[in-house]
Amino acid sequence: MDETLIVGLGNPGYQYEGTRHNVGFQVVDCLARRWKREWSPGKGEFLYLRKRFGGAGVVLLKPLTFMNLSGIAVREAMPLFGIEQDRILVVIDDVALPLGSLRLRPAGSDGGHNGLASVIGSLGTEEIARCRCGIGPKDPETENDLADFVLSPFHREELKLVTAMVARCADAIEFYCREGLETTMSRFNSTGSA
Repeated sequence: MDETLIVGLGNPGYQYEGTRHNVGFQVVDCLARRWKREWSPGKGEFLYLRKRFGGAGVVLLKPLTFMNLSGIAVREAMPLFGIEQDRILVVIDDVALPLGSLRLRPAGSDGGHNGLASVIGSLGTEEIARCRCGIGPKDPETENDLADFVLSPFHREELKLVTAMVARCADAIEFYCREGLETTMSRFNSTGSA
């Protein structure tokens, strides 16, 4: 079966909802609402839902491990759904990108993102497509370290931009499922606000 796996990365648990590090969860939840589908428990450390979209099968995945063990869920899900490595797109937050921006790439290093590092480590390759959602920049005036920053909620004045970015990322994923990565990159990659 030729299905695409869209993996939204985040931390499970009520206390992490709405934090910067959970943007990946927000994107796949946005798609679930659009598609009017409910999450189901998987045979592993994940929730999933399936849909036919653009003539092909799509599986959305939310790991139930903490961020730095996200690769476990991806490795468990691939054989269950018959998904090859080149049919995976991981959605992550990125503190190095301005808030509201998107950047899709076909491969590369983990860029210091523990969730993506776990996926790369579990699959043994950096050839994993990813959509990076900008949550930065970190305020240089703050005393908080990077972990505190990514685990903090968005400020009220940022929420409109975050909502727009999440919706645009969901649009990009739907486009990707129909048109492939290269065309999606040229249409949706942005460095400014979404």
